[in-house]
Amino acid sequence: MAHPSQLGFQDAASPVMEELLHFHDHALMILFLISTLVLYIIVAMVTTKLTNKDLLDSQEIEMIWTLLPAIILILIALPSLRILYLMDEINDPHLTIKTVGHQWYWSYEYTDYENLEFDSYMIPTQDLAPGQFRLLEADHRMVLPIDSPVRTLITADDVLHSWAVPSLGIKLDAIPGRLNQTAFIVSRPGIYYGQCSEICGANHSFMPIVVEAVPLKHFEDWSYMMIKDA
Repeated sequence: MAHPSQLGFQDAASPVMEELLHFHDHALMILFLISTLVLYIIVAMVTTKLTNKDLLDSQEIEMIWTLLPAIILILIALPSLRILYLMDEINDPHLTIKTVGHQWYWSYEYTDYENLEFDSYMIPTQDLAPGQFRLLEADHRMVLPIDSPVRTLITADDVLHSWAVPSLGIKLDAIPGRLNQTAFIVSRPGIYYGQCSEICGANHSFMPIVVEAVPLKHFEDWSYMMIKDA
């Protein structure tokens, strides 16, 4: 999860998020190089005492400032397109979960299991246990097995919502009447927090997302208990 005064991204918990972090560092280094070059040129032009009033054009300079930006854009675009295709790739998921956004809570339906569905509401501040996080804890978590491809079908029941979990590199709009889907793999056990990222009304900031990733054996035990109690 995010920490106070944090400047960078959250730690990656999925292969897609790792690729996004690498691309961010790649683009940031290019940005630093460009900024340094531009700053050097500005300082050099302001401080120099040399002038050439007869210079009208320079084919070499025009070729450089045309080709160099094109090369930089290619170096940024190719990794970006690769990640976009990776994010849209869905190959034989082991588990499918339908996620529905409501005003103002989430509901989850495990379509591979019978009678395994529940609503997930934010825990009010006065009901939080010691160590729990304000505005981030939910009464029912979305439990997933680690190292397993998971497909999430996302829609909304009333208005626009957005299901986003930064550590997993997921942000997908929940649109009434439309079914969006994404796939991801959680790399390690843990609890990952997210929030609705589309302004959806008065209680927009009170519908958190909590994903709990556990080993497969623990997930099977949890699903058995949930179905038994239903």
